[in-house]
Amino acid sequence: MSDRPSQSNSEATPEVNLAVAELPFKYYIFDWDNNILHMPTRIHLEKRLPDGNWEPISVSTSFYAVVRNDKENYRPPGGDWEQAFREFRDFEEETESMFLRHTREALDPVIAGERKPGPSFRQFRKALIEGRLFAIVTARGHRADTVRSGVEYFISNVLTAKERRQMMSNLRGYRAAYEQDEGYLTDGEVLSLYLDLCRYHAVTSPDFRARMGREEPGVDIQEEAKQFAIMDFMRHLFRIVHKSGVDKPISVGFSDDDPRNVRAVVGFIEEELHREFPQVKFVVYDTSEADVPDGRKIVVSGQMELPFT
Repeated sequence: MSDRPSQSNSEATPEVNLAVAELPFKYYIFDWDNNILHMPTRIHLEKRLPDGNWEPISVSTSFYAVVRNDKENYRPPGGDWEQAFREFRDFEEETESMFLRHTREALDPVIAGERKPGPSFRQFRKALIEGRLFAIVTARGHRADTVRSGVEYFISNVLTAKERRQMMSNLRGYRAAYEQDEGYLTDGEVLSLYLDLCRYHAVTSPDFRARMGREEPGVDIQEEAKQFAIMDFMRHLFRIVHKSGVDKPISVGFSDDDPRNVRAVVGFIEEELHREFPQVKFVVYDTSEADVPDGRKIVVSGQMELPFT
C-alpha cells in the first residue's frame, strides 16, 4: 500500500471508463465495526461480581455483541446508557471526532501490515474502486458527516494511486452514462458527488432516532433501526435507478458481524424487502466467524450471482 494517491484534485486528461455502462447494478450495505475495521472504541459497563457488588469494565464491540442482552450481569454506569456509549458519540468541543481518531488507529496498523483488517475490508475497498453505491449502517451514534469522514480517510490512505485513478475513471464513466453533461469536473468534485449519493447511517444517533420517531433514550432498538436504515437506502437506490431509465439486474449485498443483526436482516428481506423489491437479489454475509474469509454467504432472493470477493 505504499503507492499513495496524489493530493491533486485535477488531471489534464481524465480517464473515463465508459464500459461501466454495461455492468449490472450492484450495491452494498456494510456494518463498520469488526466488519470493515476492528476499531479500538470501548463500551463502558459495570459487571456484577460473585459477591453481588459491581465493578466498572470497558469492553470491545465484539464482546458487547455477546453480552448486550445479559441485563442481570452487565449494566451501564449509574444506569446511564449515554455514559456507556460515550466513545460512540459526537461532542461539540471535539477538534477531531472519536470515530475518525479510532478509524485512523485501526487502519494505520492494517496499512503497515501489522494487523488484520475486518472480514469485509477487501470487499469495501473493491466497491470503492468500482464506484459502487453503498451504505454504512452502524450501531454507532455519530452524525452522518462523521461516518463519511472515516470513509474519506479510508479512500485517501488505503487506495493506491493506481486504484484511485481506476476509481475516478469508473466514477466518470457512470456520470457519462447516467448523468447530464456538466462540463469538466475535478477529481475532488466527482468524488464528492459520488459520496453524496452514498448513505451513512449511525442508527443510535439522536438525528437518526428522530427520523425513526423513536427518540426514547436507553432503549435497544438496534435490529429495528438497522432495518429502517436498509429500507431508507433501498428506496434511495430505486429513486436513482428509476431516474436512470435503465432496466438491469439489481443486486444488494449486506454484511454484519452480529448474528442477531444478520438474522433480523434476513427476516426483514424475506418479509418486507422482497415484497417491495421483488426484482432484487439480496445476499447477506454473516462475518461473525473469524475463520470464514469474507463471511458466511446467505442468498435470500433473486437470480443473479453476487460474489463477495
